[in-house]
Amino acid sequence: MAYAPFNLTGKVVLITGGNRGIGLGMAKAVAEAGADVVVWGSSASHNQNALGVLDTLGVRALAQQVDVSDEAAVVAAMAEAALTMGRIDSVFANAGIGLGAPSFSEMTAETWRKVMAVNMDGAFFTCREACKHMVERAKAGDRGGSIAVTSSLAAIDGAARNEAYAAAKGGVITMMKAIAVEHARYGVRANAILPGWIATDMTARNQDSRKFNDNVISRVPLRRWGEPEDFGGIAVYLTSDASRFHTGDTFLIDGGYAIY
Repeated sequence: MAYAPFNLTGKVVLITGGNRGIGLGMAKAVAEAGADVVVWGSSASHNQNALGVLDTLGVRALAQQVDVSDEAAVVAAMAEAALTMGRIDSVFANAGIGLGAPSFSEMTAETWRKVMAVNMDGAFFTCREACKHMVERAKAGDRGGSIAVTSSLAAIDGAARNEAYAAAKGGVITMMKAIAVEHARYGVRANAILPGWIATDMTARNQDSRKFNDNVISRVPLRRWGEPEDFGGIAVYLTSDASRFHTGDTFLIDGGYAIY
C-alpha cells in the first residue's frame, strides 16, 4: 500500500514550462500520483504534445499558451486555470531560458534583460498570482498550498559567461524564502529546487560535446546527466501533505556534483 500522503487525488498542480524537459517530468509524476495538471508553455505544439502524454494518465489536464514575462498574460492565465480547474493547490514556477555571452564584458543589456524577464520577472508574476489565489482560499477557510521555483546550481556555483542566468536564479531563492515567511500563516509553503546538469533542450549542445562530458559530467558522482524524470519525486513531495511542515528550503538535485 502506497504512503497515503503521496496520493495527490483531488489536488490541482500548475507547472510553468510544463510542456517539456524538467517541467514535463514533474507534470507526469504528479499526474501519476493522481493530481490534475495545468501546464503553461509558449509553444502551442509542445503544449499539445504534453496534453497527449497527460491524457493517457487518467487525470484532468489543461494546457495554456503563456509567456511568463508578460504580466497581464500571467494574471489572466492563473485566473482562468483556477476557474476551469476549481482550485490550484501547487504551483511550480519552472519556465526559464538560458542565454550567456562569450564573456561577461561582452554581455549585452538585451541579453541581461531577456533572461531577467523570463527567469526573474516571470517567476515573480507566477508566484504572486499563485499566492493571491491561495491566500483568498485560506481566508475562506481552505488553508494550504505549495509554491516552488526552479532555480539552478548556477545560483550557488560560479557560472562563467552566464552572469544574468546566475543572478536571476539566485534571486528567486531569496524571493521564495521571503514568500515562505510571509505566507506561513495561511499554510502556504514555498521552496526552491536547484537542478544540476540535466539533459534537456537547454543543454543539448553540451550533451553532444565529448569535451564537456569528459571534463564536467565525469565529475558528477552519480556518473551521468540528470533526466527530467529525476524531478518527479520532488514535485510529488512538495505537492503532497508529506511536506506540510517543510518550507523556505532549497533542494539541490545534481547527482552530487556540488559536493565533489
